[in-house]
Amino acid sequence: MLARSIVHTAAAPIVHNAPRILAATAAAPIKVAYYAPRRLKPRPPRGAEEIYEADEESDVKPIRVAYSASGHAKTAPPRAEEYDQDQEQEQENGRVEQRGDRPTVSGSQAVLRNGVAYAPSRAPQSVKNAIWAANSLRRKPYVWGGGHGTFYDRGYDCSGTVSFALHGAGLLNSPMPSSDFMRYGERGRGRWMTIYSRNGHTFAVIAGLRLDTTDLGRGGDLGPRWYAYGRDTSGFIARHPVAL
Repeated sequence: MLARSIVHTAAAPIVHNAPRILAATAAAPIKVAYYAPRRLKPRPPRGAEEIYEADEESDVKPIRVAYSASGHAKTAPPRAEEYDQDQEQEQENGRVEQRGDRPTVSGSQAVLRNGVAYAPSRAPQSVKNAIWAANSLRRKPYVWGGGHGTFYDRGYDCSGTVSFALHGAGLLNSPMPSSDFMRYGERGRGRWMTIYSRNGHTFAVIAGLRLDTTDLGRGGDLGPRWYAYGRDTSGFIARHPVAL
């Protein structure tokens, strides 16, 4: 009994203070890690070992950290920027390449500037020739029946204007009235040229621009002119030259 009493007396302070000792032991590494200095060197590559040095003013000792390389992890090579061809073409479209009597812009869409149509550089040569030919009529007045007795007249009506443009493109040998254009070429709209016809009127859309003698803004027939906006095609028959 005496020996048990002595052991109990000696162990009592240890048992009583055990929670505090365990708590201090558990908190010690967390406290050191939390207050570790943050000004460190860049992380070394995987598989290497590096010493992260503490600040000179800090009393914390340097920490040695080892990184193990993973056999499965691979660093993906940097991706090159994708080449956006469509975006580049959009930026280039409309840039003037040539002026004079054969105005040209880059891209596949014609551009209207001060009443003059600029042919797109990517268009077939026949389409460019049609545009340039029609440009020569832009100051001509509207004359009913004009451009039918001859391609070169003092004024032009709707079908005479379209006939002149097609003749300049090498696609028509003699002028045609509106009713004949309803059976011209192939059915439907074309890639580069579309002729819209009905009894009494004809106009064309070439590379995105409308060639027409009717001014929808002012009303009535003004004469051969280019327009950057379309018109209602209800009641018209769409035809286009072969392969265009």
